Amino acid sequence: MTSVKAEPRWLGPGEARAWRAYVIASELLRRQLNRELQDNHGLALPDYEVLVRLSEREGWQMRMSQLAGQVASSKSRLSHQISRLEKSGLVRRSGCPEDARGVVAELTQKGMEVLRTAAPTHVDGVRSHLVDLMSPEEQAVVAAVFERVIAHLDLS
Repeated sequence: MTSVKAEPRWLGPGEARAWRAYVIASELLRRQLNRELQDNHGLALPDYEVLVRLSEREGWQMRMSQLAGQVASSKSRLSHQISRLEKSGLVRRSGCPEDARGVVAELTQKGMEVLRTAAPTHVDGVRSHLVDLMSPEEQAVVAAVFERVIAHLDLS
């Protein structure tokens, strides 16, 4: 017995326009924000995002598995990233007190200083390249749409 595949639900012109604009704009925005952090602070955007997540936690620390979910990274990729940040003295790893198998990443004082120095550059970029280009109503729509996408795709 052969199964008949349903015809794909092809994107209409408006749907294709929205999709392509998102793909191109998000890539250009991340590239620009990364360039600004690299040029001014020698810090890559993904590393900045890790430092921010840690800085927002009590004790500046978080389980590696939770951190991976927060920055939309695989555990393996995050482990390599944390190794680089450790070599730079920005983060350190330690065992998890609640679970002997768990590992905790912790922001160091040097990491916090780098973050405090880089944050104004990042927020200026986010504001000038995205936030200030939208009305408050558009900001609410963008937030709602992508929170829905995150909820749909979050497998953690």
